[in-house]
Amino acid sequence: MELREIEVFLVLADELHFGRTARRLYVSQSRVSQTVRALETRVGGRLFERTSRRVRLTALGEQLRDRLRPGYDQLNRAFAEVRALATGITGELRISLLSLAAGGPRFAEIVRSFSAEHPGCAVSVYEAFPGEALARLCRGELDVMAHWLPLSGPELTIGPTLVREPRALAVPVGHPLAVRGSASLEDLGDYEVVDSTGVVPAETLDELCPARTPSGRPVRRRHREGRMAEVLALVARGEVVHPTVASLPDYYAHPGVTTVPLTGLAPLCAALVWVTGRESAAVRALAEIAARVEPT
Repeated sequence: MELREIEVFLVLADELHFGRTARRLYVSQSRVSQTVRALETRVGGRLFERTSRRVRLTALGEQLRDRLRPGYDQLNRAFAEVRALATGITGELRISLLSLAAGGPRFAEIVRSFSAEHPGCAVSVYEAFPGEALARLCRGELDVMAHWLPLSGPELTIGPTLVREPRALAVPVGHPLAVRGSASLEDLGDYEVVDSTGVVPAETLDELCPARTPSGRPVRRRHREGRMAEVLALVARGEVVHPTVASLPDYYAHPGVTTVPLTGLAPLCAALVWVTGRESAAVRALAEIAARVEPT
């Protein structure tokens, strides 16, 4: 039995779906089917029951899974530990997120994969304090961060994109825009937003929330931006509206706040960013794993 066959079998035993298994292993779905058929021929019995609606392990398949899993996991751990020694990926990798949404829904998967491949390197993840993220990165207090784009600087490397998000506007529950069900960039001229000047770079701020509407009206800013909990409290009180991304409610919630689609702005992207002169083997390994994950 080849190691790749064992891997295909165990991943399918986890996913119970041929398409997801193929995507996870970067092979064709027909390759997964062929491998399973070959294993079943070799074993002499059915490992999976397949219908048009579901895939499930047979009793024989469960027995094989339970016997193969410990040995396969031990092989992977041994390889990862030796690889960590060879690559020098040890110590700690410090990651910061400009916001949880900037990491995207696949961020946890990326970190899990990094930890599995490099068990000798501890990972610490922080949510950035507004205005401090890039400064801490440049001082060497952080190794890499997830930041909204655009972002430039001769000392920075922009890595793989983590997320590509449609825009939304956070407004109080019952707000006229909530009743309407959508907002436009022009609508921002009728309300106030939090003041993020100096909190995020000017080029990023212009993308997050332009200074003027399409007709030229200024977008008024008040209340220095703080933690997201503070911003949502301001929104709930009706003092500001907050341009954001559609996934905001997946990461932050407030009973007095809802979001509506915000038209007139292109999707917002976030990427891994690090200081070029401090690029390490661990940072490169994280970027390689992130590049394998398609941004949402």
